[in-house]
Amino acid sequence: MALQLENVTKQFGDFTAVDHLTLTVGEGTMYGFLGANGAGKTTTFRMILGLLNANEGKITWNGKKISYATSAEIGYLPEERGLYPKMKVEEQLIFLAQLRGMSRTDAKAALSTWLERMEIKHYANKKVEELSKGNQQKIQVIASLIHNPKLLILDEPFSGLDPVNVEMLKAAIIEFRNSGATIIFSSHRMDHVEELCEQLSIIHHGKQVVSGTLRDVKRSFGKQNVRIHSDYDLSPLDSIAGVTSTHKSIEGAVYQIESEQVANELLTAALKSGPIRHFAIEEPSLQDIFIEKVGRVHA
Repeated sequence: MALQLENVTKQFGDFTAVDHLTLTVGEGTMYGFLGANGAGKTTTFRMILGLLNANEGKITWNGKKISYATSAEIGYLPEERGLYPKMKVEEQLIFLAQLRGMSRTDAKAALSTWLERMEIKHYANKKVEELSKGNQQKIQVIASLIHNPKLLILDEPFSGLDPVNVEMLKAAIIEFRNSGATIIFSSHRMDHVEELCEQLSIIHHGKQVVSGTLRDVKRSFGKQNVRIHSDYDLSPLDSIAGVTSTHKSIEGAVYQIESEQVANELLTAALKSGPIRHFAIEEPSLQDIFIEKVGRVHA
């Protein structure tokens, strides 16, 4: 099973929100879909779900157009809160599971498992509005997973979660991926995308500016980082030719460089300043690539 978008365009009047977007997300793939606020991510998700119609292009799931008939195969976690605040957790999740085609008996059994896994079983009879933002996010996560979808769309899934609960959700997402589910998600946390995703796209003003496997995207960037830890003044290194940017820290600095030859020059210059505690050449981070492609103002 695969999700395919072919030259998909969405316009609102004279404004083009998504501009000829093409991508394929294969079965068992975790796909990162990145962009600044307003780049067109949520609009794309809504077109995939059939909530919005594309002006041009085609979207298919397993070779067919997504419709109400395929809704039981799809799970969606929206970025905004989509829960009924006055309903109790248990009755709400069972209701939502039934909308996805589950029987009440199956929904109740699955719900018990998920509430225990997410460590919120004691909230089953609480109203959603009585829960913290983090626990409300857990409820939304369960709503998107409870019917065991084959296509899972997650819009900022880690929003509002503390580090312990982020790890809990990551484990659940990885388990779904390993069972063969197709997963596409957006996140402003580049480290989460690097950790979880085999493939990714970055879109900017509706246009796809980067696409491919994480490894290929990093290789094609053409730059590396040099990390130096030193207790001495490293400011003379900023002006070395081939250094494209510098990020200072308490421990020293990270230099983005155009070639490994520049790394040798940095090492020589750093040693002239005084002893260094750490020197390493690193591949570019996804954060580096995102900032260069989209712009610092949006990072």
